[in-house]
Formats: sequence, structure tokens, C-alpha cells
Amino acid sequence: MIIGIPKEIKTDEFRVGMTPHGVHELIQSGHTLLVETDAGKGSGFEDETYRDSGAEIVESADEIYGRSQMILKVKEPIEIEYERLHEGQILFTYLHLAADKRLTEILCEKKVTAFAYETLRVGRRLPLLEPMSEIAGRMATLFGALHLGRYYGGSGRLLGGAVGVEPNRVIVLGAGVAGKAAAEAAAGLGAEVVMFDINTERLSYLRDVMSPKITFLKSTHHAILDNIKSADLVVGTVLIPGAKAPKLVTREMLSVMKKGSVLVDVSIDQGGCFETSHPTTHSQPTFVVEGIVHYCVANMPGMYPRTSTIALTDATLPYALKIASTPLELLLQEEHYRGALNTYEGKLTNEAVALAHNFNQESVQ
Repeated sequence: MIIGIPKEIKTDEFRVGMTPHGVHELIQSGHTLLVETDAGKGSGFEDETYRDSGAEIVESADEIYGRSQMILKVKEPIEIEYERLHEGQILFTYLHLAADKRLTEILCEKKVTAFAYETLRVGRRLPLLEPMSEIAGRMATLFGALHLGRYYGGSGRLLGGAVGVEPNRVIVLGAGVAGKAAAEAAAGLGAEVVMFDINTERLSYLRDVMSPKITFLKSTHHAILDNIKSADLVVGTVLIPGAKAPKLVTREMLSVMKKGSVLVDVSIDQGGCFETSHPTTHSQPTFVVEGIVHYCVANMPGMYPRTSTIALTDATLPYALKIASTPLELLLQEEHYRGALNTYEGKLTNEAVALAHNFNQESVQ
């Protein structure tokens, strides 16, 4: 199969869909790899390294899309890339279609076979989301702490405090991979941490393996409302695979929070779990609503592209190899690939996305 790796062009995105090592593995399996000029530069991978791995370096994105049977990316296609997609092409990337109705329509109109990293499930795990979730969770605490600084519009409280100063309070909504990473980072900095989730079994497990500085509570509206009153930092990491994130903090609830506190919405790719969230970029990461600083960067791991690209390739490579090497009718006999498939032959095949956009959803048999 001819596989193309275009340069990511979303604002402030420096990751690339595959490392040179991953490219070499695909070529060793009999595939042809096309890599756009400077696609890996932002992650520290030069064209020559890809060439040494056996890839062909291609000057233009148009040629990459035009020649490739399969496209490997990091982020969902943006508007300028829509016309480059073509019928029958396989797209393997993060899609987050529940938050992007227009892209959903385009993929159906173009009859693209689109597999989403974030909906590929193995048992209870989302193995292609986990590495980026871990990075984003750690970043949520670090950048939340940074934006508590007065210079950035925050309250001027140092996360973790100092001798003689009361510790800060961090609320983490969601106890998945990102939530666990955020809570561990906050506890490590000396903050008091409260973690919420609706899954009490998950909370019981985390209570046994995580810092005693962390309190674990079942997520209810009243419990969240009561706890955000004293919060300095609230990190939202709630995920319903493929679906829009629930709005756990409403605009009205901001009025009970301390002015200068910070909200970090890790769920922003899926629409955000704060009612007042909207996507931001690394260049302009925050905005203020009701005196509360909002950090809603939609591609947080893009800040650390070298680490993120290596971690992502380690996760996606086995699945990319399988997709590229297996006839589709055989591939879709496996449950996790059916779950990853979001559009096929002009049809939307993910029920959660269909519900998000009120589309008719037809399952692939």
C-alpha cells in the first residue's frame, strides 16, 4: 500500500504522524511511504532521516494526498485539506468528529474510510488515546499552575504554596489516564487534590495506588459545585469515547469560584466539559470569563512534539501495519477496528458521533 505522511498544518502543531523508525517498519512490511518535506522537522526528525529509512520525500501536500491510498496523521484534517481527500482513501488519525459536524459531513461526502485513534478500544482501554492523555494530564497541572501566576491573569497563588502558607486546592474531573496524570502531578507539587468520577470501582482502585494527598469522590453536580468554591485549579478530563463531553461546570457555577482561579479543559477536543470553554491555541492559550482563567488548548501534547510523536508512534504502529496489510472486509471482523471506523462508503459508522449531530447512523456489518 502507498502510505502518505503529510505535514501537520493545524495552528501550533509540530507533531508528525510517524517517526522515521515507524516508517522503516512499514517499509520493511512491503509498503511504500511518502513523507512531505519538513513533515517531521517540528519534532526533530529531518527529511534525511526519513530518506535513510526508505521513504520518498515529496514536495507538496497535494501530491501526498493524491498518490496515497492511506494517510497517517496526528490531527484531524482542517478545511484546506478537505479537497485533498478522495474516495476510498483510508485516513488514520485523531478525528474527534463529535465536535466537528462539517468534517463529519466531508468524510461522508468524500467516501473516506476514516479510522479514529480515539475510538479504537481494546477491552476497557483506549490504547491510542492513552499516551497523549498522559502527556496532556501532566501538562494540565503544569500549565494550570503557570497561569495561576499574576502575570498570566491568575490569582497569584503558587501551586503547592510555601512554608506558612496554606496549600492550594486542585479539582480533577475524570479518573481516566489524563485525570490520573493530572492528579499525580498536582499532588507531587504539594497541592490538596480532589478527584471526581462516576465510576466508584475506578476510584477505589486509584485510592489504593495513588498519593494519600488525593481525595476521591463520586461525581455529582452538588459535589462538584461544593468543591469548586475553594478550588484554585480545576482540570476537566472527562471522556465518553467518540461522544461530546458532558458539561460538568456551567457558566452559572463560575460565580461561586474564587476570582483568578484556573480551568484547564483537557476535554476540549470533544467539545469541552466546561460550558464556557472554546478551543484555543498554544500562541493564545487562555481567555477569561467571570474572572476565571480558561486554558483550552486543543492540541496540548503538540507543545512537546518530540516526546509526543515517539509515544504516539509506539502506540499506533502495530495498528497502522494491520490496517495497511489486511483487506478491509477481514479487518472489520475484529471488534476494535470496527470501533475505530467512523466513516465508510459515505456512511457514518459511529453511533456516538451520529447522536452528537443528529445524523442517521448505519453500522458496518
